[in-house]
Amino acid sequence: MQETNSKKKIILTGATGVIGAAIIRECMNLGWEVCAIVRPESPKNKYIEGYGANLICCDLQKIESVADNALCQNADYFIHLGWIGTKREEREKEEVQKRNIEYTRKACEAAYKLGCSAFMFAGSQAEYGRLEGGLTPDLPANPISEYGKAKLCAGKETQELCKQYGMRHIYTRILSVYGPCNDNETMIMSTIIHLLQGKTPMLTKGEQLWDYMYSDDAARAMLLLAEYGKSGQIYCIGSGRAVPLIDYVKIIGHIVNPEIPLGIGEIPYGPNQIMELYADISALKADTGFSPSVSFEEGIRRTKDWIIQNDVYQIK
Repeated sequence: MQETNSKKKIILTGATGVIGAAIIRECMNLGWEVCAIVRPESPKNKYIEGYGANLICCDLQKIESVADNALCQNADYFIHLGWIGTKREEREKEEVQKRNIEYTRKACEAAYKLGCSAFMFAGSQAEYGRLEGGLTPDLPANPISEYGKAKLCAGKETQELCKQYGMRHIYTRILSVYGPCNDNETMIMSTIIHLLQGKTPMLTKGEQLWDYMYSDDAARAMLLLAEYGKSGQIYCIGSGRAVPLIDYVKIIGHIVNPEIPLGIGEIPYGPNQIMELYADISALKADTGFSPSVSFEEGIRRTKDWIIQNDVYQIK
C-alpha cells in the first residue's frame, strides 16, 4: 500500500459525522493538521472536541467564509463531507437538497482560494438509483431520489470547476459506513443501542447481501485518495464484499449482548428494498494500494465501546 506523505493540512466539512470524525482521528495519527468545519449548535461537536483538530464554527450556507479564516490558509486538501437533509424524511425535499449543490460549489471555490491542490467530493450510492449487485465507477448514474440527484449534480459541477481551477477533483461514492459518531437510527447503531438497553431489536429477515465498512478504514481510504487519487476518476468506497445481513446481526448480538433475543423477521422489507449491494473497489486499490484492515467483529467492539463511553445508549 502507498503511504501518506509528510505533514499535510486539510479542510474538512461534515467533521462530526461517522467518516469525518474518523478522518480527524487518522489525521492526528499521521501528524496532519485539520481545520474541522462544524455547525455551532451541533450536539455532536462534543464528540470531536478532544481529538486535536482546529474546530471552526460555520454553517454550510456560509462556507465561503472559511477562505478568509487565518487558520485555514495554505491548506493542501479540501474534503467535503458536509450535507444538509440527510435524514430519511428530508431526502425527498427538492428545495432542501438543491441547497446542497450551492454549498458544495461554494466549498470548491473556497478550496481554490485557500490554495488546495485537491477537492474531494463525497458522493453516494444513491447516485446510481435502484441498482443491485456490485457498484462500479463506470456504471451509469440514474438517481431516483432528490438526494441522489443533488449528489450527482454537485459532483459534476465541482468536477467542472476543478478543471477550470487546475485542482484535482476526487470523486467518491460511498456505501454503508459504520462506527463512532454514526446516526443512532442506522441499523448497526440502533441494534447495538437496543441490546445495551436490554431490548430486542426489531429487524427484517436479513437476507440482503450487504457491504459494511468500518469508519477508520473509510477514513484511511479517503486520505490515500486525497494524496494519490486521479482527477476525474470515480472511486467506490466500501469493503468490496457482500455478506448476508443476518450474519452481521448475529455478530452484533454475540458481541454486545448474547442474552437478548434478536427480532429477526419481526418487520417486513420496505417497498423498494435492495437485496444485494456492494462496492467494486478495484480502482481504489489500483491507485492507492488500499485494502480494508478492520474486521466487522473488531469494528463492532470499537463501536460498542464508544457508545458506552459516551453514554449514547442512555439517550431515549
